[in-house]
This record gives sequence, C-alpha cells and structure tokens, in this order.
Amino acid sequence: MVGFDTSDDACVYRLTDEIAAIHTVDFFTPIVDDPYLFGQIAASNSLSDVYAMGGYPALAMNILCIPNCLPLEITRKILEGGHSKAVEAGCIIAGGHTIQDDEPKYGMCVTGYVHPDKVLRNCGAQVGDLLVVTKPIGSGVVSTAAKVDMCDKSAEDEMIMHLVTLNKRAAEAVVTVGDAHACTDITGFGLLGHGYEMAAGGDTTLVFDTKKVPYMTQSPELAQMGMIPGGAYRNLEYVAPYYRAEPGVPQWCIDLMADPQTAGGLLVAMPPEKAHAVVDMLKDEFPWVAIVGEVIEKQDVEVILK
Repeated sequence: MVGFDTSDDACVYRLTDEIAAIHTVDFFTPIVDDPYLFGQIAASNSLSDVYAMGGYPALAMNILCIPNCLPLEITRKILEGGHSKAVEAGCIIAGGHTIQDDEPKYGMCVTGYVHPDKVLRNCGAQVGDLLVVTKPIGSGVVSTAAKVDMCDKSAEDEMIMHLVTLNKRAAEAVVTVGDAHACTDITGFGLLGHGYEMAAGGDTTLVFDTKKVPYMTQSPELAQMGMIPGGAYRNLEYVAPYYRAEPGVPQWCIDLMADPQTAGGLLVAMPPEKAHAVVDMLKDEFPWVAIVGEVIEKQDVEVILK
C-alpha cells in the first residue's frame, strides 16, 4: 500500500481487508551520555514512524552495534532503556541482532498494525488545512550545545524529556479526531524538510508562521550563537530550491526550521475545526502543541516561512 515513492515514514502492506502491517527501521549513535536514556530515545524514535502512519506498534527487534571495549553493563542499560519504551508503547521486543562496531549504535525494526482505510501518509494535504506540530523543535541545536557545555542543564533536561516522550498520545488524538489529510513525524530533515515532502506529495504549498512554531528552551539563543549541527546545513542545501523566507524572518529561525530532530513530534495537516480539536485534546498534557501554519494552493515554492 505504501512504498518509498513519496518518502513516507514506513512501508505499509495489506494483510487482509481489516489489517495492514506497518514496517519501519531506525538506529543511530548516542546523542546523550547516559546509556539508559540513549536506549529510551532511540526506541522512541524508532516507534515514532508507526504512530506517524496512524497505527500502533506491536512487535520490535533490537538492532545494536557496540564496541567490545565497553562494559556489558553499558549494553544492558541501553537495552533496558529501549525495553522501557517498548513496554510503554505496548510493543513486544522479540529478539534482535548485535554486531561489534567502533561506535555504539542502537535502534529497532518495528512492526505495527493499522486498518487499511485509516493509514496516514505524508502526502495528501489539502488547501485550507491547518498545520499542527505536537513537539517543540530544536533538539539538534540543544544537543550540539550540550556536547560542548554551552547550554543550561535545564535546557538539556527539557530536551531529553521531549525525546523520550512517545508520539503515542499525540497519534491517538489525531486518529480519534479524524480527517487528517497528511501526517509525518519530524526527524532528520527538520520541520522544513519534512514540510517540503508533505507539500510535494500533495502538490500544495505549506506556509509556516515561524512566530507560532514551538521551540525548545534556549534553542533560539543557541542558534543565534552558531550552535548549528552540520545536518541543518545539509537540509538547507537540499531544500534551497523549494522554499523561501519572507523578509524579516531571521537566519537563526531558518536554521532552527532545518534543524535535524531526533524523536520529534508529529506534523499533521487537518481541516481547521479538526486541528483545533486536536490542540484542545492535547494542550493540558502537552502545552507546547500548536497550530503553526496552513496549506495553500501551489506557489512557486513548496514551503514559505513567514
């Protein structure tokens, strides 16, 4: 049902008239020092693709690369962190594969399920839809600064809290409200890159109001200081022909829009009344959820920042 033609978050294979299987895989190197937290973040990131497709994760296989010089306790804590998020998601870890590598890497191959008629894709946004973002952006900037002790401990702790938060509750709200025309999770291509994919898939233009986009604590200040990860520059180079920023949008803001995210929130295109309903459903538990823009008829570019 869903392959790689629209750069969607996972593949979807119809099993029966009532059940479709969602398959996804993701793993990466540590962005925090604590191995348990690294395991939690990597698992949250891996599980996220299933939520972005409108499904629920059911089964996972661990993928672990580990240097033989590290104590077994480190390996155990990484796997325990991943297990804790799988349990929270209601997902069974049934095994996995481990190899020796020079640098630790961890993630999961996840299988989830969804009704074939309820699959959410990253294409299909319609003119008039509003854009909802369920987590603040800026994790790439904050983690870059944390590596060189340039951010407050409170900002780093807040970033970690966002990264270990599953998209389960946000996806449930989107599915419960219904009528989502497009959905994706915001990961390595940043809000700007994933917004481009959503617009290109629906032959529309997305307009982001950068003043309404939620940013992680201290990330605007850090971006202005130049704490920009290399991935953000690669993202900007990739989307350069497909976006424009209106006069007055500062460079630090553009950089944050391209900031590669880990275990980011959902970006959802929905009719206005549905978008407001999702925000109302989530705002008490997740006060940062926000309507950040709209979908308009196709312009000369796919994304406009204002």
